[in-house]
Amino acid sequence: MNLPKSFNRYSKLLLFLIDICIIAASYYVAQIFVLEDVFHMTAAHIKTINYTILIAIVIYQIFFNLFSIYRNITRYESGKDYFSYILACLVSCNVISMLNFIFNLHLASAKENLLAAILAGVVLISYRVMIRFLMTNQILIPNGEIIQKRKNLLIIGGGNASKDIIKTIKESMRDAYNIVGIIDDDKNKLKCSISGVKIVGTRNDIVKICKEAKVDLIFFSISKIDNKNKKEILNICQNTGAKLRILPSTEDLINNKSIMENLRDVEIEDILGREPITLDNQNISELIKDHVIMVTGGGGSIGSELCRQIIKYNPKELVMVDIYENSLYDIEMELKRNYPKAKITAIIASVRDKKRLEKIFEEYRPYLVFHAAAHKHVPLMEASPLEAIKNNIFGTYNVVNACDKYKVRRFVLISTDKAVNPTNIMGATKRMCEMIVQAKNKVSDTEFAAVRFGNVLGSNGSVVPLFKKQIASGGPVTVTHRDITRFFMTIPEAVQLVLQAMTYAKGGEIFVLDMGEPVKIYDLAESLIKLSGLEPNVDIPIQITGLRPGEKLYEELLMSEEGLEKTAHNKIFVAEPLDITMNQIEEKLSILSTIIQNEETPIEEIKHTVKQVVPTYQEEAKQEKDKYEKNDNF
Repeated sequence: MNLPKSFNRYSKLLLFLIDICIIAASYYVAQIFVLEDVFHMTAAHIKTINYTILIAIVIYQIFFNLFSIYRNITRYESGKDYFSYILACLVSCNVISMLNFIFNLHLASAKENLLAAILAGVVLISYRVMIRFLMTNQILIPNGEIIQKRKNLLIIGGGNASKDIIKTIKESMRDAYNIVGIIDDDKNKLKCSISGVKIVGTRNDIVKICKEAKVDLIFFSISKIDNKNKKEILNICQNTGAKLRILPSTEDLINNKSIMENLRDVEIEDILGREPITLDNQNISELIKDHVIMVTGGGGSIGSELCRQIIKYNPKELVMVDIYENSLYDIEMELKRNYPKAKITAIIASVRDKKRLEKIFEEYRPYLVFHAAAHKHVPLMEASPLEAIKNNIFGTYNVVNACDKYKVRRFVLISTDKAVNPTNIMGATKRMCEMIVQAKNKVSDTEFAAVRFGNVLGSNGSVVPLFKKQIASGGPVTVTHRDITRFFMTIPEAVQLVLQAMTYAKGGEIFVLDMGEPVKIYDLAESLIKLSGLEPNVDIPIQITGLRPGEKLYEELLMSEEGLEKTAHNKIFVAEPLDITMNQIEEKLSILSTIIQNEETPIEEIKHTVKQVVPTYQEEAKQEKDKYEKNDNF
């Protein structure tokens, strides 16, 4: 049903003319009903009805405009608007009857007026409802073209959030969504309705309903649900081929009152099924409140989240140090906007610059230091190993010495699972950092500790943002090996546990975070594609590219020679420190310092030297990689 392009421009005039015709026709029909003999209408009758119609058109149009009827947008009209039509017709009818009585105008009788008003009101509403139906089901746009049909929508959750979503869609988004039903596991609600939308089944019916109703989109509108059930429902939804959107936490809903604005795409962390982490906030607060806290690498993904969570515990001052000005500026502006009364200092500096660091420590005298500054991209560090040594090893050494010199209470190194039996330069440098921390703790009043965890979802360089970009561009999604696995944790999860581990530190520990079960990267890629409403290897291909230099199939969280002990927190464990002295560390650093003096040092020579100082560092044998790739059928 195509309309001319000029329809929108003249639509109000067209409605005006149609309404005049309806008013006139209503009076003729009313006259026929009232007359006992419709075949012998006299000239006097015709004159009276024509005169009445002329007066009625003027009166009706006056009240139609007073009731702002022509200001309504037809496709968005609702029951309240239709009531205005009826009211305007009845008021006009009464005014005409009053004028006829007062001025003896010889108009149609009161009975004819009332019948004509009722007829006019019914027809006016009926044809507008028909227009709205055509516009919302074939979605006419101003230039007269018909755009894609409304998306079929299934809502999960029969609570207040669903009610608000339905209300919003009915009021202003009818042209975008067709709600096919609601899913709720409460069987007592089955076949009941919320705002006119039926509850059509439980979670077990989701796949069937999506197939039968050709559902394009699913809104998960349960904000209060345990992670186990949430994961189960979202896993079911992955098999529907529909795109998912989800309501965030209740706290986020409170901060943003618009339900539709709160709906977001489902993230991979939604289907990991993590239980909420409980913290001993009292102990954390005691260490942070009214103290100067420093975060190196404060602009990075982990460092910035550390800053966000530290500021909640009211430090005397938060000092953020980073070499990259853009990210540091962003977190500074964010925190100052959200915490205008907090004292926040952002400093551009490199951990490589010993003199600059000492000046900062001398001026601010931090009580706690969280060291998150590091080069962490495995392939990049394989290509530039000297930069990893300078920044990660010697940068950490500089920060550690500054902490010792200026009597910092506690230092926490952010480490990685790649430091365990490292097969790449990045992991080897982080292992050396752990060794520095453990050795320095033995000769310093400062308590030095490290916290080791795996990959964090959404961090800079994380595989998840890369996959999302690849899906958005139509693929392919690239996976290095079909069997490659990684431990995953959300950034807030990891940082919360870092803060908690900090309260347990007595010096020399390497805290290991429970990352849950390892996740196959290939499965993760499939999940992200399905959550986007697409079919893996049909809509979006998954391409196996082969293991990158320094990459291994499986990450480990503990070295074989380390023991593992429980702490008061069920997700934090502690490894016993290795027997290494500061003299041994100095000897290793001396060896490394000789190779960083020459930028022309061959990469193989650099790696050979790193193996001398980090005995557990072993490059993955080429024959092993060939074996993996030979067994890979993709």
